Amino acid sequence: MKTYSIALIPGDGIGRDVVDAAWEVLEAAAETAGFALDGTEFPWSCAFYKETGRMMPEDGIETLRGFDAIFLGAVGWPKEVPDAVSLHGLLLPIRKAFVQYANIRPHRLLPGVEGPLKAENFDILCIRENTEGEYSGAGGRVHQGMDNEVAVETSIFTRKGVERIIRFGFEQAKARRGKLASVTKSNAQKYSMVFWDETTQRLATEYPEVEVTSYHVDALAARMVMAPESLDVIVASNLFGDILTDLGAAIQGGLGFAASANINPDRSAPSMFEPVHGSAPDIAGKGIANPMATVWSGAMMLEHLGETQAARRIMKALAITTGKGIGTAPGKDTTAKITGAVKNALTTL
Repeated sequence: MKTYSIALIPGDGIGRDVVDAAWEVLEAAAETAGFALDGTEFPWSCAFYKETGRMMPEDGIETLRGFDAIFLGAVGWPKEVPDAVSLHGLLLPIRKAFVQYANIRPHRLLPGVEGPLKAENFDILCIRENTEGEYSGAGGRVHQGMDNEVAVETSIFTRKGVERIIRFGFEQAKARRGKLASVTKSNAQKYSMVFWDETTQRLATEYPEVEVTSYHVDALAARMVMAPESLDVIVASNLFGDILTDLGAAIQGGLGFAASANINPDRSAPSMFEPVHGSAPDIAGKGIANPMATVWSGAMMLEHLGETQAARRIMKALAITTGKGIGTAPGKDTTAKITGAVKNALTTL
């Protein structure tokens, strides 16, 4: 029997709740499909940081390298550890070390879920550059606490980094409906974003079957609200992609449905899969966190591992569950009820 080794990092807040729930669903799908998941859990989190002074051990990256994939719950506990510490201490090092340069976030309404817009027939796939750009971490502060204090944050856009993420976007659009929206703010950022636009135009000649449109980020944000059904694949920088995908999550019914994958496309290192709803410390351990986004992320993980049939069955089970009105609104159903309903739906497929 094929067995996949998965590194489990529940993290903070509701991370434990949703990872446990999603893992039940993943194991049920694996059993039916004839493969196995071997999960190894790591306690890396803000609590771990308070005990050790690190978000993960010094050899954390090398420890993770041997796994087939990484399954993450949530990271962050702002009252205890600053977000800049938790993000730069765990998530960003993993993404960069394993060259997970393609962050994939799907946006569409599941049956029975009501979004804030009238649009129903939309299916947007956001591709966010994940390892450089505005989140490169280049910069610093001098004269801290003084009147002449200076803070500098430098965005880094490399030819290799920009080309590979835009090409990835073209490939996704080619495999879907043949439409790519490239997002910049090149009227104001005349170096990095003009460079991005020029790269998009150059690569477009290699993909004549894809209709490509370049948008300024503010115009694209408006289009996502006014006409989300007109969009197919969106490719954007680290910062713009981060912001636009939260907007996409709102359109699809909320962060409780926001799944994501941090992909290493050449598979030279493990990819990481996580919901993007945050750790929600106020409801941690209360059994009311919605695990839908984490289950969806798990389906993306199985698809990446080559278990496409199992991934599709999970997505169908999610659709059956929400179609019955279960898990369609925050706090409406318990974590256990939603998990049980998804597992029951799996048995009917």
